[in-house]
Amino acid sequence: MSVKESVFFYNCYPDRNKFIEDMARYLIDNEATVRKTALRFGISKSTVHKNLTVYLKDINQTLFSETEKILQKNKSERHLRGGLATKKKYMDAKK
Repeated sequence: MSVKESVFFYNCYPDRNKFIEDMARYLIDNEATVRKTALRFGISKSTVHKNLTVYLKDINQTLFSETEKILQKNKSERHLRGGLATKKKYMDAKK
């Protein structure tokens, strides 16, 4: 997604609360990572994380608790993903 497309995508949401809820639903439905969610919505990882951990709590408590479960699961698995990515990097370099 280009910068121009991401700005257009972000501007399609005049209501910030709806935008944050849609991010939370995307993360929950796809069990996505913060990086994948950021890429999908054309914003930074830190913005996604802040929206889902700080602002969502005040907007929708139910979505917040479901989102927290996914974020905790991702956090507990991140060292495994990093190891697999490094392994793939060196396997690809060998070829």
